[in-house]
Amino acid sequence: MRRNGIVATGMILAFLAVWEVAVRVTETPVYLVPAPTDIVAVLAEDVAELAPAAATTLLQATAGLVLGGALGLAMATAITFWQQLEQGVMSLALLIKSTPIIAIAPILTVWLGFGPAPKVVVTALLTFFPVLINSLEGFRSVDPAIAEWFRSVDAPPRQYFLQARWPSARPFLFAALKVAAPLSLIGAVVAEWMGASSGLGRRMWLAYTNLDMPSLFAAVVVLTALSAGVYRLVVGAEKRTVHWT
Repeated sequence: MRRNGIVATGMILAFLAVWEVAVRVTETPVYLVPAPTDIVAVLAEDVAELAPAAATTLLQATAGLVLGGALGLAMATAITFWQQLEQGVMSLALLIKSTPIIAIAPILTVWLGFGPAPKVVVTALLTFFPVLINSLEGFRSVDPAIAEWFRSVDAPPRQYFLQARWPSARPFLFAALKVAAPLSLIGAVVAEWMGASSGLGRRMWLAYTNLDMPSLFAAVVVLTALSAGVYRLVVGAEKRTVHWT
């Protein structure tokens, strides 16, 4: 594992070195492609502004992830107990999934204003579907031998859900969170791009309109770091919670 980390770090450093040399040799204008050293300089100079922006985006993304995940898990649980709900819930979920978020975000901004509400809703819409699908699949993937034992003792549905379905669904739920957690940050940034007074998306939009590519790349670097961080948090929680997998 340690060797793999060293190799990965070496590849990243080699890529950055090639990028730096290519930009300097070709004398590429900074408003087209900034050199890595230019981006690092912006990160160092603007850390006092980037940190609050990153915190705002992370907070909104987390709220949206919690909301979307809770709704997805609740809908999957409801379908598990009342299967007649499946067709209606899945039709609505597919409709939400098929609608481009880039089209929904401006509408929500008009309806809910420039505060955190539209960002949370956009993020929840993005994270709802993977949690719903994976949770439902997990609830239905109980080992046949375990399911047969619960049927043989005539266990009530609630006990069967808590002691068989829920443990079976936890690995599937974490698999969904590995996708949904980084996706929540993208959703928050897209919503901020459409209209916000703070956040990484707002900084990206300002940098884009001013052709300030070093600042734009710096915000992307921070967003990438946040995405990697939340992914590692989910992986760590998975190892502690469902270690038997």
